[in-house]
Amino acid sequence: MADGSSFYITTPIFYVNDVPHIGHAYTEVAADVLARWHRQAGDDTWMLTGTDEHGQKILRTATANGVTPQEWADKLVAEAWKPLLDTVDVANDDFIRTTDERHEKNVQLFLQRLYDAGHIYTGEYEGYYCVGCEEYKQPSDLVDGTGEYEGQKVCAIHSKPVELLNEKNYFFRMSAFAEQLLALYEERPDFVQPESARNEVLSFVRSGLDDLSISRSTFDWGVKVPWDESHVVYVWFDALLNYITAVGYGQDDEEFARRWPAQHIVGKDILRFHAVIWPAMLLAAGLDVPRGVFGHGWLLVGGEKMSKSKLTGIAPVQITETFGSDAFRYYFLRAIAFGQDGSFSWEDLAARYQAELANGFGNLASRVVAMITRYCDGVVPAAGATTEADDEIRAIEIRATEASLAAIERLAPHDAIAAVWELVDALNGYITSEEPWSLAKDPDKRERLETVLHTAFRGLGTLGVLLSPVLPVATAKLWTAIGGEGSVADQRIDRAWEWTGGERVSALEALFPRVEEKSE
Repeated sequence: MADGSSFYITTPIFYVNDVPHIGHAYTEVAADVLARWHRQAGDDTWMLTGTDEHGQKILRTATANGVTPQEWADKLVAEAWKPLLDTVDVANDDFIRTTDERHEKNVQLFLQRLYDAGHIYTGEYEGYYCVGCEEYKQPSDLVDGTGEYEGQKVCAIHSKPVELLNEKNYFFRMSAFAEQLLALYEERPDFVQPESARNEVLSFVRSGLDDLSISRSTFDWGVKVPWDESHVVYVWFDALLNYITAVGYGQDDEEFARRWPAQHIVGKDILRFHAVIWPAMLLAAGLDVPRGVFGHGWLLVGGEKMSKSKLTGIAPVQITETFGSDAFRYYFLRAIAFGQDGSFSWEDLAARYQAELANGFGNLASRVVAMITRYCDGVVPAAGATTEADDEIRAIEIRATEASLAAIERLAPHDAIAAVWELVDALNGYITSEEPWSLAKDPDKRERLETVLHTAFRGLGTLGVLLSPVLPVATAKLWTAIGGEGSVADQRIDRAWEWTGGERVSALEALFPRVEEKSE
């Protein structure tokens, strides 16, 4: 991270055919934590999220509910998707909807430019289409149906029958970019992460790229093809462009130059769209490819991927109502190595809440503030001569800061939190071994007591800064109680141990109350 350098991060834009589950919230929180860390490191940071509102799936859902697609989208965005961001404390800078004029107008501009440059032609296409994925399927993507769909080919992801479509469409000459894409993956090994995702994309492109059907003429809910209004733009081609239309493409060149390219955070099931189709579109348009594409794993419940169509989704509010938003953010980024699948269980969440948040960080904060209140009338003491134990805490503060920043740089928030937790554990161990409550009984050990409390206090403030991207609610409370200067979210995270303020402490309520008490 370089001071003032641009860091633009995106989540996918989510389909509004239904309400969000914790899998969607996981993506939002991961992008938000990365964005907050960069913001606090002084980078010119921008986080984008939003909703994908066109296509056949939305049209059918709206029709089934007796409303227009626009009415359906407006209702879902207002009642479910925007409230999700508040539920899990996401501090996004922008929210784009594919029905926004700024988006639709510039999708048409992008498409017209590709057409004028000869990258688009007319052709006929017949293939199996999955409305759930909004994607034509290869035979290898299909499996034999079971139960009511026995004897039919079904989508491997949605387990629902595909439809055989035959349409006269416009095609993007994607196959012409195969060599450039392979060169890109070769020159920038970290362009697609993690390694498993990169390997999947490489083998997909090496096996040969087909041209892409980019329009539909059998329904009209979408962006009109500018030179042929009887066609609408294929929903994925339209949706991917949100990443540039949101930051000024076609209408604000200065803003676009400032923000683009972006780091994309996506679920691994939409990896190919982002790592193959999207960079090919940008290459055709003569624009920079993204900074990178990170395909994170799935959240599994009972060993199965959560899904809206299979009704296995858990609403984020079911977790936050009991444990709070901080615990939601912490659990999913700490318990799952970012990039791998992770199993969610209420037992694991409850155990980590108690052991790591309540007993680990929360209890540490309460003890330090309480001891300064009791032994020093709330005034933070100065340090006297230091011992090796005190100096080691200082060293760990610096080490945790540097290690967590390095982990964020390589898109590993789980490693960043683990690095910071070394300081949580070290401070708890330090207090146990130094026994300030014993020192307080001996007037001759007053200077030692003050040094220990000063050291613990400084370490606690450093923790507040380092954990603020992950635990914004708890760290804001802590910051007030320790008298830190300004807002904790404005502190420089790359020099967390240099935090300022902190002359007096004030009352601190439990940062992570016992869950039984909260749920009564």
